[in-house]
Amino acid sequence: MTDVRSLLRFAGDLSAVDTRSTPGVKSRKKAQAAFEADSAALAELQERLYAEDKRAVVLLLQGMDTCGKDGTVKHVVGQVNPGGLRITSFKQPTKEELSHDFLWRIRRALPESGHLGIFNRSQYEDVLIVRVHDLADWKGRYDEINRFEEKAGVTWIKCMLHISADEQRERLLARLADPTKRWKFNEGDLAERALWDDYAAAYQDALVRCDTDAAPWYVIPADRKWYRNWAVQQLLLETLRELDPQYPKREDLDVPALEEQLSRTS
Repeated sequence: MTDVRSLLRFAGDLSAVDTRSTPGVKSRKKAQAAFEADSAALAELQERLYAEDKRAVVLLLQGMDTCGKDGTVKHVVGQVNPGGLRITSFKQPTKEELSHDFLWRIRRALPESGHLGIFNRSQYEDVLIVRVHDLADWKGRYDEINRFEEKAGVTWIKCMLHISADEQRERLLARLADPTKRWKFNEGDLAERALWDDYAAAYQDALVRCDTDAAPWYVIPADRKWYRNWAVQQLLLETLRELDPQYPKREDLDVPALEEQLSRTS
């Protein structure tokens, strides 16, 4: 069986990753069939994680605008138990958040034991946007992030959804062309797009500096949405299978007596 985590682990050079490539699967048809078949397995593993209530997992999604973070969440974790799911979207910091250190809001969003946490954007905003726009002193933050991730007490799956500038342009044009999608369009996206090379350099440094055994980075070629969804699902499956959460044993229950009691009730 293909180890997708090995295929997608950051290898040191973001520019060397073909954003239209499909490592680990040969066709859209096969990927979609596998995706549908594995959805139930993912839901069952997440249910076991929730029932076991001992460990937590964070799926962290980063990428350029239009890379598909929302779509990934919708498609990949749409069938899991919502009781064991915590989704956090990190937007521009509030005044309260800015009054604390940059990791304060991230710590507050860490999932409880038994939960799968989804970070739509993350602590990396503070070495990406902050760096590109020179909003604060960011140079010491890589080491702070590494220490935080090592001690956070969760299993990290950090995914950079990697799209090309051409693909971003097509997705922005599609938003403008569709009246039901125009609400997503922000004219500020064009100003950010003009800084593409600066963001690419910031991502390269963030991945190099913060790819650790405790919290590895995976680079997902994301020009093809079907591949993006399949790849992220596989990363989750492989991680949860390795954790192998188990349903708790209820040896305290006298099952025959309880069944008899229930059978006598109307």
